[in-house]
Amino acid sequence: MTTNIARIGILTISDRASRGEYEDKGGPAIHAWFNRVLTSPWEAVARVIPDEQPTIEAALCELSDQEGCSLIVTTGGTGPALRDVTPEATEAVCSKMMPGFGELMRTASLQFVPTAILSRQTAGIRGRSLIVNLPGKPSAIDDCLQAVFPAIPYCLDLIEAAYLTSDPEHCKAFRPAHAKPR
Repeated sequence: MTTNIARIGILTISDRASRGEYEDKGGPAIHAWFNRVLTSPWEAVARVIPDEQPTIEAALCELSDQEGCSLIVTTGGTGPALRDVTPEATEAVCSKMMPGFGELMRTASLQFVPTAILSRQTAGIRGRSLIVNLPGKPSAIDDCLQAVFPAIPYCLDLIEAAYLTSDPEHCKAFRPAHAKPR
């Protein structure tokens, strides 16, 4: 088993937070969730950027290609507003889209709020990075990560990225019986 430290990109996408007019609550909520759940060593590579598609695309490419993040989790920019372009940016930089992530996040969120159908979260693969778009609200971030995280470690295994383990008391990851620890 490897003892390498997994790098996880946490990308907050918000015009107001990037200008310092609004406190970023999404990025810290993601960081706290991973601190609570992960048992394998990891480090965050955090960024706060505006809702500009070229800027989002550049940040996703940097986190994947230069920073070596195996998992990149975005928060914000997934709604129907004119400036919400996170899914478009994610799709533009990924070679494979993973629509099941968005489908499951919307299904989980619908248990709490009927407007979850307005969310356009998605996920995709860029090289050896899994990019997952989350909503901006901290409680919705928790709901969505609880729903999709069980599949994330095995997805990372399949793309030969970092090996993540979690505390099953908080969120149990699923790996098939034939999957071997690295």
